[in-house]
Amino acid sequence: MNRLVLISGCSGGGKSTLIAEFAARGHATVEEPGRRIVKQELEGDGAALPWVDMAAFARRAIEMTMADHKAAREQSGWTFFDRGLIDAAAAHQHLTGEPILEKLGAAHRYHQRVFLTPPWPEIYTTDPERRHGFDEAVAEYDRLAAVYPTLGYDVVTLPKIVVADRANFILDCLSPETRQQ
Repeated sequence: MNRLVLISGCSGGGKSTLIAEFAARGHATVEEPGRRIVKQELEGDGAALPWVDMAAFARRAIEMTMADHKAAREQSGWTFFDRGLIDAAAAHQHLTGEPILEKLGAAHRYHQRVFLTPPWPEIYTTDPERRHGFDEAVAEYDRLAAVYPTLGYDVVTLPKIVVADRANFILDCLSPETRQQ
C-alpha cells in the first residue's frame, strides 16, 4: 500500500500547521518545498525566488519533490507531505506550457487519496516567504483541484475545523487503524 499522503490545496489554508500536527503525533512529514527553496534562495543569490523567476522556482521545486518522494519511500508508516511533485509540475506546466504533469505524475505516485485545504480567507496571511495575495492563492487552488482528478486521485477537501480535528479527519479517511496516535 502506498503510504505517501499528499496534503495540497490553497496557500494559507493550514497545510503547514497540519503537517506540524502530524509530526507532533510521531508521523514522518515533509516540509513544503516552496518554503525550503525560498529560505535557500534568500540566503543565496535569489535567482529562483518565485517573485524573481517563477519558472526557475518551479524547476527547483520539481527536483526537490522528486528527491523527497524517493526518500519517503524508504520510511515505514505514513509520511505526510506539505505539497509535492504534482503541485510543482502543475505550476511549471501552467507557466511554460510544457506538458510534463502526466509523465511525472505517473512515475511518482502518492496515496490514492489527496487532501486539499480549501481557500480560507479568515486564516490567510502573507509573510516573507509567501508574498502573493489571496486571489492568486485561490487561482492556484482551482488549478490543483482540477488537476488531481485527471491524474486518477480521489480528492478529499478538508473541512475548516481546528487542526487536531483535521488530522483526525485525515487519519479516519486513510484507515481506522491509523488512529493509534
